[in-house]
Amino acid sequence: MDITILDEDENPMLHRKDVSFEMTHEEATPERLSVRDSLAAKLNKDSKEVVVRELNTKFGMRKTMGQAKVYEAPEIARDVEQDHMLNRNKIDLEEGAEAEEAEEA
Repeated sequence: MDITILDEDENPMLHRKDVSFEMTHEEATPERLSVRDSLAAKLNKDSKEVVVRELNTKFGMRKTMGQAKVYEAPEIARDVEQDHMLNRNKIDLEEGAEAEEAEEA
């Protein structure tokens, strides 16, 4: 799987980058988590900081267009992103709650 970054827009209000990318692959469209991990490695980020929002593959093509949000920290992603997107990207909601409880104690 080869990922090419097409566009990166800074969003300082939400402490993230909005990334558009193109991916070529040999087999069927890769799973969201493998795309997230590959994109995180390409951007030198932790995979918990990357939320893949959209993957769009035309029928019969080996090229996928995608959109992702790359946050400065996993805690910011948990605060900003919708729960269903966190679940799809396997980012634990509980992890953030446990960290907050530990800080309060």
